[in-house]
Amino acid sequence: MLKYLVWRLLLFIPTLFIASIVIFGIMRLLPGDVALVVLSGSGEATHDVAQIERLREELGLNSPLVVQYGRWLRSMAGTELGGRSLENRQVIRSVIARQLPVTFQLTLYTLVISVLVSVPLGVLAAVRQDRWPDFLIRMVFIAGQAVPSFLLALLVIMGLVLVSHWSPPITYANLWEDPLAHVQIMLLPTLVLAWGHSAFLTRVTRASMLEVLRQDYIRTGLSKGLAGRVIVFRHALRNALIPVISVVGLQVGALLSGAVIVESIFGLPGMGRGILQAVTVRDYPLIQSLTMVLVVLVLTINLVVDLMYVAIDPRINYTA
Repeated sequence: MLKYLVWRLLLFIPTLFIASIVIFGIMRLLPGDVALVVLSGSGEATHDVAQIERLREELGLNSPLVVQYGRWLRSMAGTELGGRSLENRQVIRSVIARQLPVTFQLTLYTLVISVLVSVPLGVLAAVRQDRWPDFLIRMVFIAGQAVPSFLLALLVIMGLVLVSHWSPPITYANLWEDPLAHVQIMLLPTLVLAWGHSAFLTRVTRASMLEVLRQDYIRTGLSKGLAGRVIVFRHALRNALIPVISVVGLQVGALLSGAVIVESIFGLPGMGRGILQAVTVRDYPLIQSLTMVLVVLVLTINLVVDLMYVAIDPRINYTA
């Protein structure tokens, strides 16, 4: 196990290096000029070429791409985590420290609700296969997969405004500062994301349980007179959770990086919304740094999921 862990950690280095090159290259393909965006925000109507070039030189945009990449890579390895924002010159480390907890909380809340709802309903649908509970569960969650999260978010807000004349707050509040305001602003985006993610997780749990329930050792347990509850929860569910955990790990990565539009709709100051705003002003270092943080988080989560397999199923051995 230790050898496998060390090997996976060593693989992080080339993976992050390749990811950094790809991210840096894609950023330079974006149209537009951040210098023009910054000058446009200064309130002046026109800008001469000398003024634009002076700002580009100040921001380091006139340096060769190799120099820009090396400067950004050194700052990522240092304490600034990517240097400074080109738009407002904020230290990117402080931006990440402000936005990452919001995205992490949204991901955690969504994941907890999805697992608590999906696993019991998936087991129930498998045990009651082709009966009314199975049909009802599948119908509800197929609709959850069919409706995009951003469309559902817009419909929820429009429905609240038109029916109850109430909309969620737009000012974010920390849980430890104002719990009630925190719940009000986080509840709706969490439920919107949880419906879609729990829909897929429920289907995976159901399919995995059906496969396990058809195994010979389950039939043997039934023939020996074991109670159905014992067979389902003590024997079948543990083996059925392995593909479920894989999906949960993938969903964590998807939630961390894919809640861009939902965060923007509900006004959550998370990393997804931060990346979207940075793209609109061509803030290359900020986009690159936020994306690299997400890459590191996804790689770490995938490693943790792989290690959890051993705890759930002792037959899995990475030392072989």
